[in-house]
Amino acid sequence: MRQYRPCSGAPERVSQIVMTTDTLPAVHGSVAPGFEPVRDAFLANWSDQDEIGAGFALRIDGETVVDIHAGWADRKKSRDWQADTLVPVYSTGKAVAALVMAKLVDRGLLQYDVPVADYWPEFAAGGKSQVTVAQALSHQAGLSGIAEEMDAGDWFDAAKIEDRLARQAPLWELGTGSGYHPVTFGFIADALARRTDGRSIGAILREDICGPAGIDFHVGLPESEHARTAEHAMPRQVPDLGERTRPRELAFLKAWSSPGRRGATEWRKAEFPAANAHATASALARLMGVYALDGKLDDKRFLSAATLEALVKERVAGPDKVLPFDLSWAAGVMRNTRTQFYGPTPEAVGHSGWGGSCAFADPVRRLTGAYVMNRQQHYLAGDPRPMRIIEAVYGCL
Repeated sequence: MRQYRPCSGAPERVSQIVMTTDTLPAVHGSVAPGFEPVRDAFLANWSDQDEIGAGFALRIDGETVVDIHAGWADRKKSRDWQADTLVPVYSTGKAVAALVMAKLVDRGLLQYDVPVADYWPEFAAGGKSQVTVAQALSHQAGLSGIAEEMDAGDWFDAAKIEDRLARQAPLWELGTGSGYHPVTFGFIADALARRTDGRSIGAILREDICGPAGIDFHVGLPESEHARTAEHAMPRQVPDLGERTRPRELAFLKAWSSPGRRGATEWRKAEFPAANAHATASALARLMGVYALDGKLDDKRFLSAATLEALVKERVAGPDKVLPFDLSWAAGVMRNTRTQFYGPTPEAVGHSGWGGSCAFADPVRRLTGAYVMNRQQHYLAGDPRPMRIIEAVYGCL
């Protein structure tokens, strides 16, 4: 096992802690000695970021060194955030969807450099016949949103959405860069999963990955689990997207840009792999271990070295046509080379979710982390709350 040096002393054990002040909530969970600054950075979000409830987990070499939570699971602050409180992590779930797609590549069911249309012939319409699986997963397919006006409830009909995506022409000239696909990413990936494996991404996670391993991550949350799900508080302002363009409008600003009109219960039960995963911070940090630990999950081989390399290598880089950032995309995850959203290590990868959640993996330091919360902010990525915590993490190494 690779050794690490905390801020002070050696981490002989993980200690159970409860910390509170007169004005801040109690912090519950565990912090290895020397990682107290991470706990302090986490708690500071209630001082200056008006946090409601949140969790953070950090693992090094597959061992938990921080797993903490604090605050409340509802806006009225009547229900305490528990260790098993689930919370929607929105696009942070794309990092896990990317792992499922990589697993299909590893099994020989998919190839990154083969056109999507080889598996889904209808996708070739509209000039998309040469869009590869890797290009689609790195947001280069030109399908950042649905161009045809529709009802927001149509997202709950996967066949209808897939038909529209297959027929739609790209919103920009293919080969000219990425344009983030906030919701459609998941429908393209899921269509490929069902046409090769025969099951949805949510089903593969339940049956092959999270279910057997007891990992509390869900795409398609059973109604029996809804009672332990946190209630979100919406952002107080809209994100700054920069210049208003058609790809940005369709991705974020149209009445039908995201699933709606069915109520919270149906939304949680539905499978939107790009947009409505539910998880705890510890579950996300555990799954991200595949990226940091040479393709292993819980010391078991999950991806071959070759597939992991293909998953995380740069597929496109430059100013994104939807997100107002200069980005480097792998096949479903952000590479840290341009933004440093996920710490100082260029080789790190991760993904952020609408409102502030994120999950990240550093293969050099062999660490993974995840931040989840229910107070949504307007940042599309680089939310100051997890960035403060991540800075504290690296300060302890």
